Amino acid sequence: MSSSEWRDVCDKFQNAQSLSCEESLNDPVNEPYRSKYKARELLREIHCTLKSLEAAEGEDESEGDAAEQRATEAFVDGQRDELFTGGLCGDSPAAMLTAKLAAVEYYLGVNHAETEELSAGHEHLMKCVMLLEGCRVSSENVSLSIHVRNELGIMWTRRDEAERALRFLQTAEFIYQRYMKEDGSPPMDKTEYFTAEEKLLTDQERTEKFEFIYTYTKYYLAQVYKIVGETERAATYCHSTLQRLLPLKQFNRLEWALNAATLSQYYVSKGQFMEGRHCLSAASVILASADVPSEAAAQESEAASEQREKHRMQSAHISRCWIKYCLNLLEDAKKLLEDNAGELDTDHQDELKRARRLGEEEEEKSRKSALLFGSEDTFDSIASLEEKVPCLFPLDFSEARAVFLVGQSHVKKAKEYFQMEGHVTDHVEILQDHSALFRTLAFFEEDLEARCKMHKRRIDMLEPVCNELNAQYYLMIRRQMMFELAETYDEMMNLKMIRANTQADTQSLDKHSIKKINHLCSSAVKYFQMFLDSLRSLDGKFPEKLEEDVLRPALVARFRMARLYSKLICSLPSAQLENLNESLDNYMWVTRYCEDHPEAAAAAETELELSQEMVELLPFKINRLKLATAANN
Repeated sequence: MSSSEWRDVCDKFQNAQSLSCEESLNDPVNEPYRSKYKARELLREIHCTLKSLEAAEGEDESEGDAAEQRATEAFVDGQRDELFTGGLCGDSPAAMLTAKLAAVEYYLGVNHAETEELSAGHEHLMKCVMLLEGCRVSSENVSLSIHVRNELGIMWTRRDEAERALRFLQTAEFIYQRYMKEDGSPPMDKTEYFTAEEKLLTDQERTEKFEFIYTYTKYYLAQVYKIVGETERAATYCHSTLQRLLPLKQFNRLEWALNAATLSQYYVSKGQFMEGRHCLSAASVILASADVPSEAAAQESEAASEQREKHRMQSAHISRCWIKYCLNLLEDAKKLLEDNAGELDTDHQDELKRARRLGEEEEEKSRKSALLFGSEDTFDSIASLEEKVPCLFPLDFSEARAVFLVGQSHVKKAKEYFQMEGHVTDHVEILQDHSALFRTLAFFEEDLEARCKMHKRRIDMLEPVCNELNAQYYLMIRRQMMFELAETYDEMMNLKMIRANTQADTQSLDKHSIKKINHLCSSAVKYFQMFLDSLRSLDGKFPEKLEEDVLRPALVARFRMARLYSKLICSLPSAQLENLNESLDNYMWVTRYCEDHPEAAAAAETELELSQEMVELLPFKINRLKLATAANN
């Protein structure tokens, strides 16, 4: 082929690329793939030219036909040594011609996939694979070999065939690693098969593109490992992908930040708070470095407005991840420190403090060394932010408060975007997390009055919203809030009772304290009853059999109501009898339900056991009170 003829082929390829990547963006709505169809015709012309050249140079066409036939048959990709040892030598004229044909098949496959013709796209991509099977992996074709497997991995994932996708992606990773180990020279990019010699890429450009391809391989592997349930490997690959992107600088900062924040939640769920903090710190720093249009620019341009809004949304999402981080750190510390009664175990607290002083945190520092994000311009900023946020379990109120304040600062930021108007569900979830932060902080507080004030803050933030929400549209959310309000009032009542009991030796319970305790009791009963009433059908009937998701809450609500009725302080015997009978009715409800539905017993074993005891004991107490009342009369 003459140089002018070859230049025509290169021009056709460049035109096809321009049509696919640039002009297609302006295609009319009624012809969304017009430019891509034109690009396809140009690629077909290039394919015909190459096949003619193959025939003219005396290549065995039957072998090419056989490759195409094999592509339509069952094919299992794999990590085989033959990829590097068998077939044509990569830099031979025959191998180069084969690689060019394979490249055209690759671009045709991508073209068909982009126009939603997946079967045809898969066929072309498999032809690309089979053509490359005839050549050993070398710098001339290694990039294309990985590209095509990445595309097949994406395609099979979209078809919900994750196992097939995984095989192609694992082979792509094998090819990269083996090539870098045995050769490592900057490989030819897939675009260079049809590029004039004076426009070929430099070695540095080739290296950057090759590393970028492999970064995508790791990214797709992270997605597929997650789909097949290998969450730990998925997290490892996600982390590695984010690490590789930073020095390349070719990435969307908003997406990177959100992915890093999302990855933090995996580490948090595993109790690896140092890694979780590192991911969130990196997410915050990278997000802050993103270009954000000014408010004035956003008013003048719709695109700038959308970009600014997206930045606000991503920032709010990352703040929510910070909230979850702080909440989980506090809750895990609470589980570590609480005794069987749910109170602070001071002996264990002292043990943990001594262990920390002996340097257990050094293990965490060494574990972190392989998981650092950051490039030269971001590393110091990430480290500086990390220093402001604890990652070790808080062991006393002062340490817990430091974690709480970080979480609360992000509650404020998240609420600025997720406002009640337009984001009801998100706003309520943030309020619930804020309430949970107060709840866990209260565990560390020794002063009972201060603890009560924290729980009062929870009620003040949840109660108005719960009563405001539409019962029809937000039924599930209201149920959650009603149950939490009932528990919070119950907890406040318990604290008031404990405080009253400690003062019993020096002073009697005054009317104000009695009124306060009874108010808290009644409020808890009210919200437990509201929760139970929300389970009724439209005609007001309570279900004979409770759904699994509300079974335990309903049983617990009845049990707690029984206990609360018995705690009400009354001077009149008649009122005492009424409350004790209400208490007995609720205990009996729990026992009867579990008798009628034996499988329900496992959902509330402790509550059932105590209810059965009280069903036996309370009638005696009621009878004694009746006899005493009759005797006094």
